[in-house]
Amino acid sequence: MCDGQGRPVRLHLTAGQISDFKGADVLLEDLSDETEDVIGDRGYDSNTIRQSLADRNITPCMPPKKNRTSKPSYDWHLYKKRHLIENMFAKLKDWRRVATRYDRCAHTFMSAIYIAASVIFYLKK
Repeated sequence: MCDGQGRPVRLHLTAGQISDFKGADVLLEDLSDETEDVIGDRGYDSNTIRQSLADRNITPCMPPKKNRTSKPSYDWHLYKKRHLIENMFAKLKDWRRVATRYDRCAHTFMSAIYIAASVIFYLKK
C-alpha cells in the first residue's frame, strides 16, 4: 500500500499462489480515518472488499472483473493514479536483493523489503 505520493506505507507478504484479495484484509484494516479513496486493480474486485470499504465510508476505485454480472462503476480519472503503486514496486525492485529474492526465509526477505521501503519513503519528497 502506498500513500498519495507513491511512498510505501504498508507492506504485507503473501505466498506467490495466493489471490490478491486474500491479503488485502490485513492491509485494509490499517487504513486511517482520513482515507477517502482506495485504488486497486481488478484483482481486488470482490464484494467483501467493496463492502468493508463502504462500511467505513471509503470509496473503492477499482474496475470490475470481466466475469462479473453486475459491474459497479468506478472513477476512471481517479484510477489513473494507480501508476503510483506500480512505480513503488518498480523502485523496490531496483534493489537487487528484493528483485531476485535471495533470502529463503520470509522474515529475512521482509526485512530487506522494509529497508528498501524506508529508503524510498524518505528519499521521495
